[in-house]
Amino acid sequence: MAKVKFKSGFVGIVGRPNVGKSTLMNQVIGQKIAIMSDKPQTTRNKIHGVYTTETSQIVFLDTPGIHKRQSKLGDYMNQTALNTLGEVEVVLFLVDASEGMGGGDRYIVEQMKNVRTPIILVLNKIDRIDPPALLPLIEGYRKLYDFAEIIPVSAKNGNNVSTLLGQLDNYLPEGPQYYPADQITDHPEQFVCAELIREKILRLTREEIPHSIAVTIEAMSVEDNGVVNISAVIFVERDSQKGIVIGKQGALLKEIGQLARHDIQNLLGSKIFLELWVKVKKDWRNQDRVLRDLGFHREV
Repeated sequence: MAKVKFKSGFVGIVGRPNVGKSTLMNQVIGQKIAIMSDKPQTTRNKIHGVYTTETSQIVFLDTPGIHKRQSKLGDYMNQTALNTLGEVEVVLFLVDASEGMGGGDRYIVEQMKNVRTPIILVLNKIDRIDPPALLPLIEGYRKLYDFAEIIPVSAKNGNNVSTLLGQLDNYLPEGPQYYPADQITDHPEQFVCAELIREKILRLTREEIPHSIAVTIEAMSVEDNGVVNISAVIFVERDSQKGIVIGKQGALLKEIGQLARHDIQNLLGSKIFLELWVKVKKDWRNQDRVLRDLGFHREV
C-alpha cells in the first residue's frame, strides 16, 4: 500500500474588522492564540496558527481587519493584511453573513482581483441568520468574483468548519511538516501573553481606550518551583487614559490582571505571577519610532 504523501501550506485569513477571523482560527487550532473582541480592528499583526493532522499541516495567518485608516498604525495594519494575499497557497475571505454585503467587502474584493492565489469565500456567523437568506448573498458575491469555493460556517459554534478544513486540504501542495505536531503557533510566548492582556483591556474599556492600547512583556522568567513571573507594560496615549485603565484605587487594573492570568496559565500550563504597569506614550500610533519599538514593523 502506497504511503500517503504529506501536504503543507500557508492559508491567509482576510476580511473587514470584526467578521470573526480570530474566532475562526482559534476554533480550528482548538486553543486561544488570537484575541477576540466585539470591538473592530483588534488584531494588529499577522498571527500564525498551526493546524496539524497525520497527513497535512496548515499554517494560518490571521491578519488585521482591512479598514479605512485613521493613523500610521492603521496604515500598517492594512498593508500587513494585503501583503498576505501573495504569500500563501490559499486565501480565506471571511465575511459576516448576518450583515450582508457592505462597501468594505466590495473594497477587499477589488484588492483581490489581481491575485492569482485561490480565494475561498467563507460566509461566517450563519448561526445568526435564516438559511434562505444565504442564497441571495452567495449569488451577490458570485457576481463580484469567481471564488474557488464558497463555504458557509459558524466560527463561534464550529458549524461546517470541518468541511472548510477538508476543502483547504485539496489546495495544499506536497511539502514538509514545518512545525512539531504539538506546536500551535510560531509566535513567542511573550507575544501571545501580551495579546491576552490586551484582550482583557478591550473587554473592560470602551470609547477611545481600546485603540490607544499597546502591551509589551518587559520580563519573563521561571522560578525553581515552576512559577512564571511576568512583568508587562500597558501603553496608553494620554494621562487621562492611564487613570481609566488603572481605575479607582487600582480596581480595573487588578481585574485585567486576574482575567489575563487565568488565560495565560491555561496557555503555559504553569502558575503565573503577573505584574502590570501603565505608562503614557503620547500619540504612539502615529510615531514610526514608537511603532517599531512596540513591534509594528512596516511591510513593503
